Amino acid sequence: MTLVALIGYGGIAHDVVAALRQAGSGVKVGGVLCRPGRAAQARAALGDIAVVETLADLLALRPAIVAEVAGQQAVAEHGPEVLHRGVDLLVISVGALAELALLERLKIAAREGKSRMLLPAGAVGGLDAIAAMRLGGLTSVRYRSRKPPAAWRGSPAEKVADLDKLTGRTVLYRGTAGEAALLYPENANVAAAVALAGLGFDKTEVELVADPDALGNVHEIEAEGATGRFAIQLQGKPSRSNPKTSALAALSVARALINLDATIVI
Repeated sequence: MTLVALIGYGGIAHDVVAALRQAGSGVKVGGVLCRPGRAAQARAALGDIAVVETLADLLALRPAIVAEVAGQQAVAEHGPEVLHRGVDLLVISVGALAELALLERLKIAAREGKSRMLLPAGAVGGLDAIAAMRLGGLTSVRYRSRKPPAAWRGSPAEKVADLDKLTGRTVLYRGTAGEAALLYPENANVAAAVALAGLGFDKTEVELVADPDALGNVHEIEAEGATGRFAIQLQGKPSRSNPKTSALAALSVARALINLDATIVI
């Protein structure tokens, strides 16, 4: 049995726990770190999973890996210490790594702790192809996120457009993956993952779009290089607990954790 721990008690955490239980794998969530004051609520919902309010208590459970499912702030707050203590860290809020000072801190902590930082694909596919194309000479990567207006509430998009009155596709942002990930921390983690797999934060083109006709969260990736070209579109259903993220994101975390105990890893 492989024991894992989660940083965060929210929609993604619930979906990860449910997916692991349903899969019947050799991976068990042994503990969850939640914000102070939410422990009683978390314990009632999670049953036999230990609920703690400090990172020290979470690491005392001796997990094989800690998975962050709480947002970019949690990566900055807890990531360096997890890695420095010699525990691998799985990060779903990949956009946090667009902050180069934080990325450097995490790298140093991982080297000192002889640990690793794992980045799941999240809401998209094709990252393996982009990473392979990079080895052969990758020349351009473009990413477009198209979501219903409700998915952009609470973000800088509210200063760009009246989300309640949109009648057609509206571009909210056009620029680099690094800037997008920091401006839209709850919406552009995929942009950061695409950037890290390929050309980096400054050379990955990003477009964020509000579309009242979108049936879900639509992700479009185009990549070109010496080995060829590919284009991929994924239309994911939004998470039931948070329309800003796709339901697939939690399943991506669960898959990465299941692979820790798998005989065949895909």
